[in-house]
Amino acid sequence: MSSPIRNLEPHSLWGYFSDLNAVPRPSKKEQRVIAFMQSFGQRLGLPVHTDEVGNVLITKPATAGRANDPVVALQSHLDMVHQKNAGTSFDFETEGIRMLLEGDWVRAEGTTLGADNGIGVAAMMSLLASSDIPHPPLEALFTIDEETGMTGAKGLRGGLLQAQILLNLDTEEDRELTIGCAGGVDVLASCKYAPQTPVGLSFFCVNLKGLAGGHSGMEIHLGRGNANKLMNRFLLEVGKRFGGRLHWLDGGGLRNAIPRESKAILGIPEGRVAEFLSYVTEFELVVQKEYATTDQIGRAHV
Repeated sequence: MSSPIRNLEPHSLWGYFSDLNAVPRPSKKEQRVIAFMQSFGQRLGLPVHTDEVGNVLITKPATAGRANDPVVALQSHLDMVHQKNAGTSFDFETEGIRMLLEGDWVRAEGTTLGADNGIGVAAMMSLLASSDIPHPPLEALFTIDEETGMTGAKGLRGGLLQAQILLNLDTEEDRELTIGCAGGVDVLASCKYAPQTPVGLSFFCVNLKGLAGGHSGMEIHLGRGNANKLMNRFLLEVGKRFGGRLHWLDGGGLRNAIPRESKAILGIPEGRVAEFLSYVTEFELVVQKEYATTDQIGRAHV
């Protein structure tokens, strides 16, 4: 992984984050990262336990003089939101994240970075490997499949942890401790429609892309554009103005990521094509203005 990132301070944290990001770890396909964590704990000579669902527990005795302190559990999840730009060639099941250092930011090339919750995992790894940080008895719990169902946490067997104190390192704010939880709602919608034979229509492929996207939990309040919502807004107006007909629609790839790209194929009455193309430019300018302060510039390409 990139040496400039490993040279960031603290070296231990960024080194372990780089090691972790070299391991494929999409949600529900965590076999490789589970083996990676098992090997990590074993190399340190620490007790390692993997439960029935794939959660990994590594324990570490207290440093000198802290043996009687309460046991503290630390928890992070191993899986990551696996999303890529439409033009990016990348296989999350076989490739490690390609990280870049851009100014003060660590980013990924065309994909999500995996800082959620890779930074938390790396912080725990740094503490487990340290020899100079005083600490109480530790239970480091690395859970699976947080992003698409919480099945790791839900499958955790009672009695596995001895700690009365647990710190979850999957936070959204720096320098804050949060007492609470996050939740979500899934909606599955369906409808019936009558297929029509296209007559007198010219077909166009519309790509709406260039949005920042982000995590539906962490960035949902930042006012960023949702490519699916913008596309639906565009299609509704095209239907009203020009009698456009939808042939195909696809946008987003994950339930917990703000869609940053959306694509549609639609038919426009042949006599309205020029007006339609003019409206595409008009819509693009409106979107750029609306999101000028909260997002990258959204663009519609036909």
